[in-house]
Amino acid sequence: MHTIDIDIRGQVCPSCLLLTLREINGNSTAIRAGSADVVVVTDDRQATATIPATAERMGFCTEVERCDGAYRIRIFGSP
Repeated sequence: MHTIDIDIRGQVCPSCLLLTLREINGNSTAIRAGSADVVVVTDDRQATATIPATAERMGFCTEVERCDGAYRIRIFGSP
């Protein structure tokens, strides 16, 4: 499994969403196949709603958790 890490702390939406979408679109085949996932670290609370909602509309699964004063959003293929 390959993890694509994106640390976008300090960015605010829509920038957070656009940066994440670039990685999702560039790696969508691997994510859908289960050989890669995207892990976003952000401190923008709004991104915890916009990123998962958009990824889920694209057919991906998401998990959101709070850790170390930031949020960790994992985007992956079917469980």
